[in-house]
Amino acid sequence: MKLVKTLLLAGSLLIGSAHAAPSDFLVSTDWLEKNLNDPKLRLIEVSVNPGLYERGHIQGASNFSWHTDLVDPVRRDIVSQQNFEKLLRNAGVNADSTVVLYGDTNNWFAAWGAWVFDIYGVKNVKLLDGGRKKWEAENRPLTPVAKQQVAGNIKVAPANQKLRARLSDVVAVAEKKSDAKLVDIRSADEYSGKVFAPAGVQELAIRAGHVPGAANVPWGQAVAADGTFKSVDELKKIYGAAGIDGSKPVITYCRIGERSSHTWFALSKLLGYEVRNYDGSWTEYGNTVGVPINNPAGTVWGGK
Repeated sequence: MKLVKTLLLAGSLLIGSAHAAPSDFLVSTDWLEKNLNDPKLRLIEVSVNPGLYERGHIQGASNFSWHTDLVDPVRRDIVSQQNFEKLLRNAGVNADSTVVLYGDTNNWFAAWGAWVFDIYGVKNVKLLDGGRKKWEAENRPLTPVAKQQVAGNIKVAPANQKLRARLSDVVAVAEKKSDAKLVDIRSADEYSGKVFAPAGVQELAIRAGHVPGAANVPWGQAVAADGTFKSVDELKKIYGAAGIDGSKPVITYCRIGERSSHTWFALSKLLGYEVRNYDGSWTEYGNTVGVPINNPAGTVWGGK
């Protein structure tokens, strides 16, 4: 019976997309448009560009702000259990809801949202494959009208710290006291230390480079041109070539934790590896006194 189910699932993944991925964690734009009126569906946009949701969003979507809703605005931390539960209930999320997250900038912040949902034990959470970019590219409908949701009854669990890496965990890898694998998902120029931050982004670290021992697999290698995730087989080859095959625990990091959430999703949800996201990322590690770095480019903060 298990074999039959496996074959049926494998066949279903080939329908409709050359870059299909397991439907347990992803939904297609076609599926979403057909299911927008499902009473158990709760759609949540997590975009970072201001005003985007207000100008137009997918019908029925609630708006979560990464800067205020999914983080603690006073402490550098994720949203608290109490505030997260309140946020979800206000968005109409129930214990039996199917939650679909989507957003701009290649779903980076939506993936952060999926990571926070996972930390607090919320079940049946999926990403819209390709995010807002794909939905708009296909000229699917948007509305500026926000829907007032009936309060939900979801109850979230205490935070699962096994999904989150801390500075001490990363230093342990750098000092070869841990066998976890580090994946730096930033650009090659950030990884080498040639630049401190992506073009047009404020510099927030005083050292450039990467954590010793980290493999560099830029997040964009995991997606196709339309922003959808590549197939499981393709993803295994990409990460396997960098020594990431699931045989060891994995820690992902970037600059502030949002791009690395995207890779966390690919490795954890699509490939089933044991993965933690280091949300402190380079802005914490690169500013910490007494920890080792690799800086092949030799760039010095404030230098020419």
